[in-house]
Amino acid sequence: MKIALFGTSADPPTSGHQAVLIWLSHNYDYVAVWAADNPFKSHQTSLENRVEMLRLLIADINPRRESVNLEQELSHLRTVTTVENAKRRWGNETEFVVVIGSDLLGQFQRWYKIKDLLQQAEVLVIPRPGYTIENDHLDKIRDLGGKITVANLTGLDVSSTAYREHGDLQALTPSVAAYINQKHLYECQDSTKTKLYFH
Repeated sequence: MKIALFGTSADPPTSGHQAVLIWLSHNYDYVAVWAADNPFKSHQTSLENRVEMLRLLIADINPRRESVNLEQELSHLRTVTTVENAKRRWGNETEFVVVIGSDLLGQFQRWYKIKDLLQQAEVLVIPRPGYTIENDHLDKIRDLGGKITVANLTGLDVSSTAYREHGDLQALTPSVAAYINQKHLYECQDSTKTKLYFH
């Protein structure tokens, strides 16, 4: 069995995240998803809210993909610890693939205990519009002993940042938009409140 491990800061989770989950579900036996705190980012809302929005995003996948599930207990500041926990849960015979966006590729080699991580899991890079995948970044991971590949997928041109900064409603699924509206989570939501009801 091959499991894709997809942690995301999800601030908020977008239709772009959902498209990645659907793609992963067609290419891996199981997709474990969780909301995480990224030590390289500052977050706009609590982890609790981001977990709930991610739950709603997964529930919105149509048709439902039984192989995609929220596995929040895997969330940890250190990805290497997440992989170790996943191995304890699913066993050493399972193959694991850590999924990262191309926006994280430049910092990836600096992640905690990166060599240990690369010994325990492969890496899949999801291309994101606006973030060029540099071959030297890929080569540095391979030089550390890692197996890294780039997904044959072009992510949607939407982002959590675009929503937070510009209120881009195209970035959100209806249930996530409704949750944000209900909880008043982001500064931009008040200016787009009327639109949210009709999204």
